[in-house]
Amino acid sequence: MPLFLNYHKKIKIAILFNINYNGFMLEKNKKYIFLAIVVIAIIASFGAGFIYGTIDKLPHPVQGIINKEFGQPKEFDFSLFWKTWDELHNKFVDQNNLKEDKLLYGAISGMIKGAEDPYTVFFPPVESKSFKQDVSGSFGGIGAEIGKRNGFLVIVAPLEDTPAQKVGLLAGDKILKINGEPTDDITVEEAVTKIRGEVGTKVTLFILRGNDGTKAKDITIERAVIKIPITKLEALKDNKIAHLSFYSFASTAPFEFQQAATKVLATTGYKGIILDLRNNPGGFLEVSVDIAGWFLNTGDLVATEQFGKTENNNKTEFRTSGLGALKNYPIVVLVNQGTASAAEILAGALRDNRGIKLVGEKTFGKGSVQELINFKDGSSLKVTVAKWLTPKGISISEQGLEPDYKVAITEDDASKNKDLQLDKAVEVLETLIK
Repeated sequence: MPLFLNYHKKIKIAILFNINYNGFMLEKNKKYIFLAIVVIAIIASFGAGFIYGTIDKLPHPVQGIINKEFGQPKEFDFSLFWKTWDELHNKFVDQNNLKEDKLLYGAISGMIKGAEDPYTVFFPPVESKSFKQDVSGSFGGIGAEIGKRNGFLVIVAPLEDTPAQKVGLLAGDKILKINGEPTDDITVEEAVTKIRGEVGTKVTLFILRGNDGTKAKDITIERAVIKIPITKLEALKDNKIAHLSFYSFASTAPFEFQQAATKVLATTGYKGIILDLRNNPGGFLEVSVDIAGWFLNTGDLVATEQFGKTENNNKTEFRTSGLGALKNYPIVVLVNQGTASAAEILAGALRDNRGIKLVGEKTFGKGSVQELINFKDGSSLKVTVAKWLTPKGISISEQGLEPDYKVAITEDDASKNKDLQLDKAVEVLETLIK
């Protein structure tokens, strides 16, 4: 659901990802910013809030390099670059292999890697076109979120009732190979390209589970069309506890959450709520603010958007406008390594504002916003432009949220359908129910 934003005094289009894969449409009245990681589902979208648009002063397709001094920062000497360029053209043995556009794009990609941010990526024209096809939604996938952590390609979250979940992929699994090819030096987007494919075909991931190196194995997954539920409501403990699982902050989530919340309010036996955000990779920031409004007072701070190099180094606050219909219920929030971006924002807002306890594992740590800039030659740049802070000013990026009650689920627990985290959440909630 894209919309137009006035961003840095330029009109941009924010790409809003619909987790139901029904495509995109324009809406000018709401400011949504997409926060999800990569969804290897029908589409392979990436983001922590895309701001999508075209800049006027951009390079035309490379026909030859001219005007070496244009745009050169005064405080930095680029002579080494051009000397290397000239020496390569003068001495390289296979001159026919020196395509100037490839050299230029390679140099830009190398510069981007120097920023050491896995979410900032340059796409040459072919890769840029492929990336936009990912966003438009036309491929099958495995139903998992992937990201980068400590240099490793990792499973952020296997999504509910998808091939990834059914074959046993777990949040935190490191992907060492894709179809036999090492993933040491590839970007998230390149990994997505390798993992996606036609529905019914298979992809093999060589994964490492844990840190001791003893649990490495191949997992073969059949690609499928992915349909992800948004909410699931279950009654626990003789209908005293509402276990509300929330899988995605998609554009349809406010409506579906409203339906679930209405059921909770209409059931007189419920005394408390377990909000389950495990394996929720995020979605739209505005959806996170909307959902927070069910649990918090009107005007409570949910998150702060902090920019880096801007005109005023400004911050933007996001506050609730809901009526807090569920604010009087005792609540516990379940989180794990697959809780990311918008899900982390919601969990942090509930804890900072109401002291709500988090149970489970440390969250993923994805709290940044990327701007997607299209260049006239067909290439594009996805660059991190902002980070998110919880109401108490805690940065989510990289470090994630530590739970108040740490409870791990082992592979053996998962195979036996033991949910020790849910058990702990019930235990904690029962102490709060009067």
